[in-house]
Amino acid sequence: MNNFQKRVLTSLVILPLSVYFIVMGGYYIVSFLYAILILGNYEVFSVFKKKLSIIFLDIILVVTLLSILHLRNDTLSSFVLLTWLITITICSDVGGYIFGKIFKWKKFTSISPNKTISGSLGSFIFSLLSVFLISFIFQIISGMDSNFFIKPKYFIMAIILSLAAQLGDLSISYLKRIEKIKDTGKLLPGHGGIFDRVDSLMFVVIVGLIFYKLGLFP
Repeated sequence: MNNFQKRVLTSLVILPLSVYFIVMGGYYIVSFLYAILILGNYEVFSVFKKKLSIIFLDIILVVTLLSILHLRNDTLSSFVLLTWLITITICSDVGGYIFGKIFKWKKFTSISPNKTISGSLGSFIFSLLSVFLISFIFQIISGMDSNFFIKPKYFIMAIILSLAAQLGDLSISYLKRIEKIKDTGKLLPGHGGIFDRVDSLMFVVIVGLIFYKLGLFP
């Protein structure tokens, strides 16, 4: 079984489980986030050696998990926002992967050799498509007009959130490059460790919470 097949199979297990715990909320989401915190901390202290890297990763992980918990449990709007943040992160990653593979344009950074201009463009395009997805999801959850989110501000937010996803990915790649490691762990076959999987989501959730607190959503 090659790495891509392992990645797909792992995703087929992780994604439904994650969705289940998030939808259930309550003790389910708390237990799920605690598990991620414990596993993430194990990775940080067993793989990374530089103190600044350890402090940064630990702080950003805690802030991310607290942000997820707050968005899940605050209001229906915050729950919809959390759903969109997860959706847009997936869209950004998938768009970057597809465009990077199809259009092999120039690499734009030495931090991560696999990152290309075409991949970055694909991330932005797929993130814009997530606005239509969240409109459909919001209609199912609330019964409101499916065109509620088809507004300029949400497309602008999508661009900003996609940028946050890409910066999160590059940040972890930079720290791994400093430590001269390929993955942060081996817990998730085909993906690596916890930080290899949530690197894009971390900054997206934090920026999303800022949007929420500023009253920009919904």
